Amino acid sequence: MNGHVLVLNQDYSALTVCSVQRAVVLMHLQKVHLVESADDRYVRSPSVELPWPSIVRLKQYANVPYKRVMLSRKNVLKRDRNTCQYCGAQSNLTIDHVVPKSRGGRDTWENLVAACVTCNNQKGDSTPEEADMELARQPFRPSYVMFLRDFAGEIEDTWKPYLFLS
Repeated sequence: MNGHVLVLNQDYSALTVCSVQRAVVLMHLQKVHLVESADDRYVRSPSVELPWPSIVRLKQYANVPYKRVMLSRKNVLKRDRNTCQYCGAQSNLTIDHVVPKSRGGRDTWENLVAACVTCNNQKGDSTPEEADMELARQPFRPSYVMFLRDFAGEIEDTWKPYLFLS
């Protein structure tokens, strides 16, 4: 039962992504409505055959406060696609402060980037301009929908309207 299922709130806003197994349990417990299913695929047991879920919607509205992506090393690396923002390397990655901490740089989305050990050491206690190193792209605060999309890997066409991608 490999795969991901988009979970929508009762108002059809994207809430999270879960496994097919979890979605089937929610369907069986009648906690969700099936919105979209995969063609010609089913989840079978000896007594039940259910459509393979692709999108489900909660029957009861879940009051979720403003969804923000938590600032963490793992999430910075995910935002930067596990790539050094100075040279493009994809191994031996660390987190670099664009404006060094010793110069008042803070731990914020806009000041942290993925960097390989070599580039991080070369940049040292300098700004990228002082070290003559150019960032591939400026760091930014990612949206919750962006992380939902990236968590699932390749997204299905049926998900796009709910993730504002169509």
